[in-house]
Amino acid sequence: MAEVGPALMGYGPLIFFWVLVMGLSVMAGLVLFPLSLLAATATLIVLYCRQVAMVLLPGTASGLSPVPQEQDRDPAYRHYLTAQVWRDWRSIVRQARPVLSGKAAQALAAAGRILPREKTAWLLLPVWAGVSGGIVASALPVAATALLAAAGSGVAVACGLLVWLPCAGVLRLVEQGHMLVRRILQACPYPRCYARFALPVYACPTCDARHRRLTANLDGALWHVCRCGTRLPTSVVLGRHRLHAYCPDCDRRLPGRIGRVRVEPMPLVGGPDAGKTTFLAMAVDALHSAVDAAGGRVRLADEGDERAYRQLRRELATGRVTKTPPDLPRAVILDVTLKRNDRIIYLFDPSGEHYTGASKVEELRYLAHGEALIMVIDPFALPDIQERLLDDERRALTAKGVSLSPEHPSDTFNRLHNELSGRADGGGQRRVAVVLSKADLLRQTSLGAGVDDDLAGWLTAMGLGNIVRELANRGVEARYHLSGFPPEPGQISRLIGWLTGLPLNDAASRPPELTTGGPHAAPWTARPRPEGSAPLGYVVVRRSLAAVTFMMSASVMLGLSLLVLSWFGVLG
Repeated sequence: MAEVGPALMGYGPLIFFWVLVMGLSVMAGLVLFPLSLLAATATLIVLYCRQVAMVLLPGTASGLSPVPQEQDRDPAYRHYLTAQVWRDWRSIVRQARPVLSGKAAQALAAAGRILPREKTAWLLLPVWAGVSGGIVASALPVAATALLAAAGSGVAVACGLLVWLPCAGVLRLVEQGHMLVRRILQACPYPRCYARFALPVYACPTCDARHRRLTANLDGALWHVCRCGTRLPTSVVLGRHRLHAYCPDCDRRLPGRIGRVRVEPMPLVGGPDAGKTTFLAMAVDALHSAVDAAGGRVRLADEGDERAYRQLRRELATGRVTKTPPDLPRAVILDVTLKRNDRIIYLFDPSGEHYTGASKVEELRYLAHGEALIMVIDPFALPDIQERLLDDERRALTAKGVSLSPEHPSDTFNRLHNELSGRADGGGQRRVAVVLSKADLLRQTSLGAGVDDDLAGWLTAMGLGNIVRELANRGVEARYHLSGFPPEPGQISRLIGWLTGLPLNDAASRPPELTTGGPHAAPWTARPRPEGSAPLGYVVVRRSLAAVTFMMSASVMLGLSLLVLSWFGVLG
């Protein structure tokens, strides 16, 4: 034992040196650990923020997180918070993971080169452990940064949805309220369609893309953004009626203001040569005069209607009206503006032959759309009249171009009644105007006595009591009117006002010419984004989320720096 002491004393300097070196190495490792942690964390967070910036800061629809174009839906961008926000974050995570893990692996490999291959490598082991430990430990603050950024973005998205969803719901309720209060009806005026629908198809004013669901939904609350970048309003209260509208069934152009103004279908029913077209011209004149006298305005829907109306007025002036062609009718469309009682009136004037067969009546689908109907009865189509006319009266009528129709008005009414009764709502007619045409010629015969005093009673006496009784039994409000030359605009305007719900009284003496008159409201102003750009809402929200991520990252780095300073305070 006495010999061991001097031997150990001989190793004393070496042991002292080993303890000193190891102590310095451990101290270096303790110092390098927080510095390595801070440097690695800063590097990885900067790389993460770089990936966030590459995904969220560009203002294009393509890029690292492209906006998909779905083919089976409207050509509009979905609202950012409903779909694209999740695609963006998946893209950030998918692209940041290999970049961050690759950079950390490079740093660990570089730290491994601190240890030499000699036997004295163990002296630098604490240094290596401090550096490598800092690199490995940086995963925690980096993960915390990503989680905090995701949480902050999640809170921002949730807040956005909590604001956006009620806005969309309220806007839809406002639109439904508008439809109910104004009793808005939307229907197609074109033959072989006559569809009734809840929402037209709207065309983008920039690229003419058709939007079938332009209402507050997952594509947007206040507006939808077309694929060309043009904002389109989602409600009539926001100006949707200023866009061009098309029928969702036949894809033909609809009149302006549809959806904002109630469509009032006004079919004229009557047999061949009953005088429907003549009464239509009188009704349009009287309506135009009365609305003008009340301070309103009537416009024809398009130039085709304007030309046809002028031609009809010229024919009426000569007393010879061209027979209505046998094709299914397109409505004569009148756009009426009158003291918050606006209407779009569809006047349907089919040829009388369409009421001579049950299958032909079925083609007139517009009969079931409206609440009003005009039945035009030719008194000289009644068998009782034809049998009791005197020879002189018959010759006088023939000289004036009156032909005695073989179609009994009761047959026309029965076919109409059968068609409407077969529908679920029974036709829905609430107001029916029974118009006896050619009253001026009837008064010139011996059979016209009493017609001015009690028209319903006269019709009953002449064999049309079934029509009078059926209208009364169905609870339909009916009014009876005599029509002839010269027309009585005041009476006709009051009758049309009653049918349409417009407050009309007497007609003006000389109203201005009835024309198309241009649009009621300026067309929707298109402000498309540059080609390839993402919607402005996408850009704003993306950059806001990027700002949240950058702030969270800066907060984590600030907190970590304070921890490092406190670490050195402990060491000191």
